[in-house]
Amino acid sequence: MQPIAGHTMGTPGMSVPDALRLFKEAGLDAAEIVWQDGYECGLPESDGQRTLSAVERASRQLGLEVCALTPYMTAINSLDEGERQRDLARFRTCIADAARLGAGRIRVYAGSFLEGEDGLRARKWSLLIASLRELAPEAARQGVILVVENHFNTMTMSAAETAELMRELGDLPGVGILYDQANLTFTHCEPHPEAIALQAPWIRHVHVKDLVFTDPGAPFRASAVNRVGAGERTVRSRVLGEGVLDWAGILAALRSAGYAGTLSLEYEYRWHPQDLPDPREGFRRSAEHLRRLLHEMSA
Repeated sequence: MQPIAGHTMGTPGMSVPDALRLFKEAGLDAAEIVWQDGYECGLPESDGQRTLSAVERASRQLGLEVCALTPYMTAINSLDEGERQRDLARFRTCIADAARLGAGRIRVYAGSFLEGEDGLRARKWSLLIASLRELAPEAARQGVILVVENHFNTMTMSAAETAELMRELGDLPGVGILYDQANLTFTHCEPHPEAIALQAPWIRHVHVKDLVFTDPGAPFRASAVNRVGAGERTVRSRVLGEGVLDWAGILAALRSAGYAGTLSLEYEYRWHPQDLPDPREGFRRSAEHLRRLLHEMSA
């Protein structure tokens, strides 16, 4: 059975060790942890190792693996070289923290690429390639893979763009794809059969979540990278299995493509608590649904 992780995006207001305990109670196998200053349920970027030590102890005591870290750097393709170098340095710190925790994956935004920047695409793409070529071998030496996410307002919003990035990077060690079908769906990009077929050789991590549209025909708009503003939303978050995504079909396609890695429940309670039940209930219900789908597929 594939391991299922909880994501600390879904547990705002808790400490990371408390979130790990919640994940264990929900029957989960692993944790994906936010790596960001100022978020209660995350690893501060430079905390003098105190939080890292507490998380190590909790992970060991609970038998719950830390599978991934989720940072929020967006300037690895910045035209401002000072900004780009600062985010490269932050990534190096994140890689070291991941290696210490035994977390084999780090979520990566493919820089930023906002509306109106089409004329800058070639320059920003070149800088993105250069940054990943610099960081990925360093990550690989420490047993970590940088997984580039299908994500709006970055240079890999679509599966086709993410696959193009992987082809340009060639056989570079320490880099892969974080497949997120929900992100592809609400940005009106590829459906899951096409998305998985395009990205299959490089998928190294998967985010799992669900949604419903409030206006399926509305074009996608967002002014930032890390979240969609309240006035920009055309979807609502849902507990897994209560939205429009065909997770039975997605899981079957992933298995056919050879993916047997972690499935991380990206429960978006941090951003959209009004849409979702309390994390204890939401993670439990999501995990039960995902386990049921995996059992049915195996049977």
